[in-house]
Amino acid sequence: MQNNQAIPFNKENFKQIFSLPFISVIIISIPSAIIAEYFNIPLAWFLGPMLITSLASLMGLKTKMPRLVLSSILIILGLYIGNYIDKDLFGQMKDWIWTSLIMLIYIILSVLIVSKYLEKFSKYEKKTSIFSAAPGALGPLMILAEDAKTDLSQVATSHLIRLIIIITVFPFIVNSFYDVDSVNISEEIFAHQNLYHLMILIVSSVILILFFEKIKVPAALLTGTLVASGLLQIVEIASYQVSPDIIDYCLLILGSSVGCRFADKTFGEIARNALHSFVATFLLIILGVAAAVVAGLIIDKNFFTLLLSYCPGGIYEVAVIAIFFDLDPEFVSFHHIIRLLMILFTVPVILKIISKKA
Repeated sequence: MQNNQAIPFNKENFKQIFSLPFISVIIISIPSAIIAEYFNIPLAWFLGPMLITSLASLMGLKTKMPRLVLSSILIILGLYIGNYIDKDLFGQMKDWIWTSLIMLIYIILSVLIVSKYLEKFSKYEKKTSIFSAAPGALGPLMILAEDAKTDLSQVATSHLIRLIIIITVFPFIVNSFYDVDSVNISEEIFAHQNLYHLMILIVSSVILILFFEKIKVPAALLTGTLVASGLLQIVEIASYQVSPDIIDYCLLILGSSVGCRFADKTFGEIARNALHSFVATFLLIILGVAAAVVAGLIIDKNFFTLLLSYCPGGIYEVAVIAIFFDLDPEFVSFHHIIRLLMILFTVPVILKIISKKA
């Protein structure tokens, strides 16, 4: 199996778990999480490891996040989000059709406006600017960009800088303007939970993940786990509440994995793209705010929930922010999965139209 598979059970990934680059990531991430928590930084176990690992990677430290470790953590996060799914969720989904339509309009406007900026001021080639302008979905976009023979380094760097900006700034904004004290993150763990139920949930999730990956469903790790845990919980076959303490360690791994993506980057490369990536991010946020305001006229949801749903960040990173602030994680996750699907279909169509005009 290849490392880009959802759950890569292979010798190489098992060896990476005991490699020095991964051990180095853990050694620098744990103290950074503890320090961030000491200074009451929101989402400390995510932001601390992410920032220190990003800095260490850019400074030349060999860092590595084994795909098998990350996949396991993402399954646990998916099970945690699955706790929010109940029978009422399917009744609510009919109201999400309009917010999904707003998502489509948001994606099209984002690609057209931001790509034009990047093409004119960053001097990006037309195709590269379109892939760099898409609000999220870096993994699938890299595959499409490679097929289109575009500059993969520029696309990846633009998205990584944007991701760092979004997931660093957004928690502070929510923490400042949202009454976090009223957030009810349950820390009560049932004393007599059934481990057999946990095994059923994990096995079912893995089966669905592999199936979804086979039929090319975007974000198979998250969608497979959510569908498995949601259905099993609704039909009362199995349920298990994951401890918030375990989630902290999941956040550490997820945050570190973002930092590890800078392993092949340099400060010079980041500096060259920083200004225009910041402006592109700002434009995407403005469009996201506009989309959230319009959606708020249609559906009765917290503004920050809507803003996070249209936030141009990574699906898993945004999901953990929704979990931390209790901002309807199932609603946010649904819209980011929809966004992935729409980007996969929309970007190639826009490219084809532009190519015909050219």
